[in-house]
Amino acid sequence: MRTVKLGNCCTFFSGGTPTKGKANYWTGQIPWFSPKDIKSFELVSSQDQISESAVRDSATRLVKPGTILVVSRSGVLAHTLPVGIVRQSSTFNQDIKAIVPQDGYDPEYIALFLVANQGFVLKEGVKRGPTVHSLIANFLEELELPDIPIDQQRQIARHVSSQLAQVQVAQQATQTQIRDARLLRTKIVDAAFDKFASWQPIASVAKVQSGYAFKSGSFKRSGVRLLRNANILPGKIYWDDPVYLDSTEAERYSNYVLEEGDVLISLDRPLISTGIKVARVQETDLPSLLLQRVGRFCLRPEVIDANFLYAFLQSTRFIGKISGHDQSLGVPHISPDQVENVEIPILPLHEQRHIATRLQAQLAEVDALRCALELQQNDLDALPQRILAQVFEN
Repeated sequence: MRTVKLGNCCTFFSGGTPTKGKANYWTGQIPWFSPKDIKSFELVSSQDQISESAVRDSATRLVKPGTILVVSRSGVLAHTLPVGIVRQSSTFNQDIKAIVPQDGYDPEYIALFLVANQGFVLKEGVKRGPTVHSLIANFLEELELPDIPIDQQRQIARHVSSQLAQVQVAQQATQTQIRDARLLRTKIVDAAFDKFASWQPIASVAKVQSGYAFKSGSFKRSGVRLLRNANILPGKIYWDDPVYLDSTEAERYSNYVLEEGDVLISLDRPLISTGIKVARVQETDLPSLLLQRVGRFCLRPEVIDANFLYAFLQSTRFIGKISGHDQSLGVPHISPDQVENVEIPILPLHEQRHIATRLQAQLAEVDALRCALELQQNDLDALPQRILAQVFEN
């Protein structure tokens, strides 16, 4: 198939930023795009707008509708190549490249080609910096576009855009279902704890032990894992980025040895978008030691069931009691005392176990549904790139 370099069928422009010192430059109605605005294919609005005098007196450039914008300098280039098309006359800053196709070349076709080649561009065409990355000069200009008649370009663009729109609808529907599954989980937990009259502080049935403040200078590449705040997500412990303590050194800290079944709570940033960071220690998490800013519940087993307590920690009632955390260096945190002061229903052990067993069965069904939906979401997220790859490979 015949190809043409983008630099031979498009004109590339750089942008600029009007001085912030002139307020009248930033009171107009002309969109001024920066990397934070390039989040979708259709670019219809920007966070900042500038005036005609800003365009006239600065290095920014006014481009016509149908111009392609590509982020050329940003930390986001570590994993994504943002591409979009402006739908009205617009301006842009120096961290963006504008691409204007010549006659005979369709903007949607070229923009889709760039998205299809995202992986190649990110691997071969990005100069890495400590925090900010940038496109290698003239890399995009050297990319070779399949050179086909413009009516075929437009036909491909319409067909692919239609497919991608259908994928987007499916993605949004799946995201809604995942949110509904999470809400259902919360409702099930809350329903189990909304009917009791007798409540006592958690301190009456369990104490919260905070982990040891191991010095980062003592961390090793092997040995006994240290369970940190970063290792806890809602409902699970993960070890993507483990740190270790020398095995011989670890023997000195027997009071912080974790055991299978331990109930843990993150004391720093305990609430995130997907829930509260509480988890149970599994056999695969051992051996490991409890690190500072993670709390372990030391239970009185004759009065509290671990499964019952773990379920209660995921309830709206408990989460509400620990919300509005203090700040430590800008990070929300809670203390063991705050956790221990939250009241929990006090029931005979056999009732606790009955409730916990019933809850586990109900939540297992909801969690299985959510996992299936998340796998579906992963497949849908990968589908646009597969569609684009197939089109341009053929």
